[in-house]
Amino acid sequence: MSSIATLGSHCALQVLKGAKDEGFKTILVCEKKREKLYRRFHFIDEFIVVDSFAEVMDQRCSNILKENNAIIVPHGTLIAQMSSAEIESIKTPIFGNKWILRWESDRNMKEKLMVESKLKIPRSLSSPSEINGLVIAKRHGAAGGKGYFLATNEEEYMKKRDKLIEDGIIKGDSDLYLQEYALGVSAYLQYFYSELSGELEFFGVDRRYESDIDGLGRIPAQEQIDIELIPSFNVIGNSPLVLRESLLEEVYAMGERFVEAAKRLVPPGMTGPFCLEGVYDENAKFTTFEFSARIVAGTNLYVSGSPYSSLIYDEPMSMGRRIAREVKNANSKNSLSKIVT
Repeated sequence: MSSIATLGSHCALQVLKGAKDEGFKTILVCEKKREKLYRRFHFIDEFIVVDSFAEVMDQRCSNILKENNAIIVPHGTLIAQMSSAEIESIKTPIFGNKWILRWESDRNMKEKLMVESKLKIPRSLSSPSEINGLVIAKRHGAAGGKGYFLATNEEEYMKKRDKLIEDGIIKGDSDLYLQEYALGVSAYLQYFYSELSGELEFFGVDRRYESDIDGLGRIPAQEQIDIELIPSFNVIGNSPLVLRESLLEEVYAMGERFVEAAKRLVPPGMTGPFCLEGVYDENAKFTTFEFSARIVAGTNLYVSGSPYSSLIYDEPMSMGRRIAREVKNANSKNSLSKIVT
């Protein structure tokens, strides 16, 4: 492959900067409304300007990508904007295993893969009538926290659900997944698994700032009670985190179990970047409430490398550049079929 492409959102800048650093031509599929932003960055070689990201499936876009011998690097916007069936129908080669993205988008399938990985996970609820304590309602797919809410009983759940339906954010209960709320320090563990070398690399950790839930901490308790507000968990940004070194052994073990489980359930398995998302409790035990089966936006913190990637590489290595390095290595070994679908 001679070029790397991605959608103009999420972590496109990191992906394409990394691709350029590794010597690839870079292509951005860019919505018209964001073209001015991305034109500022001269490491983007070619723009495919579209009205909607769904046009990545259209003949015009497919032809341009084919002419450039391109690989698409998927990220959260691809999952948020397109159905699993649409992603799987894209003719352009996609980096990693596009079939596992369906398991990320469907929370019941996601739970099955986490159980198979022997990860500690919160209990899920099949009905709001089962609520007996603090739970979180989540939308399916890569919603970035938008439309998530907390509830402690069925009545509270119904009230908040109805408000989201009224606002057009969800259609009904089938759009939501109920899970016991896990207390602790949030940590989003970033990994890269190389199908070429068979090695797992731990790349970094981040925390997320979510509006309005994080902003509520600045409002006194009485005022919180008096306002009518369903706090949003919409992700606004990320901050870096470094773990106690004693936690790293289990971090690697969890990642390895996830990779092994993905090979069994979703062949060819978990290729490239992924993230295990959860919290550490008072005993420093990790509960995983999510996974992302592709690059996550928290890696944008580490465009020049993280404290962990610096232990592996003697050069600045972002996740975007690591993806491009894997493509380059696969090219040199005539093994692209191992890393694209």
